[in-house]
Amino acid sequence: MDKNLIIADEQYQSLINEIGSILLNARSKISREVNITMVDAYWNIGRYIVEYEQQGKERAEYGTNLLNRLSKDLTKLYGKGFGKSNLIYIRKLYQSFPISGTLSHQLSWSHYYEILKLDDGLERSFYIKECEKQHWSVRELKRQMDSMLFHRIALSKDKEGVLQLAEQGSDIQKPEDIIRDPFVLEFTGLPDVNRYSESDLENALVRNLGQFLLELGRGFAFIGQQYRFSIAGRHYHVDLVFYHVVLKTYVLIDLKRNEVQHEDIGQMNFYLNYFRNEVCNEDDNEPIGIVLGATADKMTMEFAMGSISNQLFVSRYQLYLPDRETLEREVWRIMKSQDIETEAREGKE
Repeated sequence: MDKNLIIADEQYQSLINEIGSILLNARSKISREVNITMVDAYWNIGRYIVEYEQQGKERAEYGTNLLNRLSKDLTKLYGKGFGKSNLIYIRKLYQSFPISGTLSHQLSWSHYYEILKLDDGLERSFYIKECEKQHWSVRELKRQMDSMLFHRIALSKDKEGVLQLAEQGSDIQKPEDIIRDPFVLEFTGLPDVNRYSESDLENALVRNLGQFLLELGRGFAFIGQQYRFSIAGRHYHVDLVFYHVVLKTYVLIDLKRNEVQHEDIGQMNFYLNYFRNEVCNEDDNEPIGIVLGATADKMTMEFAMGSISNQLFVSRYQLYLPDRETLEREVWRIMKSQDIETEAREGKE
């Protein structure tokens, strides 16, 4: 082939790529601008409904049919987007964020529509912060809300920690910050009965790696499945290996279909010792090991991990979405119990 023709083809392809890059950036910018404009417009519509038509009250004084009437008339005049349910959330947008400056312009109206379904202000604040930090799509946001991510993280904190979680979102500074209990793996599609093997679970996680990374949280990079290493002619395999770019360390995950046993702790400790001495670079932090099982006896785990200095954690997984009411009660108990303790101390003084 003519060398000049090859060069010409490469130059033309470069031209196509440059034009494509410009178009994609422009479309992305237009999409962001449209989202910002629509969120601002809906906030102002909500303000008008609440302040001018309803005098700041939950309902208009002259009847409860206002939103039905508005929906019908606005749809007739301006087309789709003004169904009654949409108007309810448009009104709620203003009621939840009465100061327009508190709105995040990194979120689309579709994000806000989902978040406004939550009644708890702390929960809403958390998901807004996480959307900003992790750039969740609406689909990813819905999944995290369904899996009760806020409540699952909050269960490991005290009241001050829960308030900080809501205000700032999740913050990864130490190994404990990446642990969920339980990890929710409903996306695997496996039955919630013992009709699957550990390899079935492992393969399902790898097949759905994008969703598994979403559940694991920010910072995880997948290294490999059945990571093999050899010592003294014997071969060993770690189920799943990741690298955490925020913590600058390897994360090893060992999957157990049923209850975690004490010997599983020794095995993971062995893996961690090998990685620390043979795999980690000088600037890497201590590797982290997570033994993930369907159940784990707390007392057995305490004895099994009593003298272990490695960053080793045991956590549970479940193949179904958690029960909202149960987790809400647990978080409420954390918030309330600390208030009771404070009142008791003040009473003694």
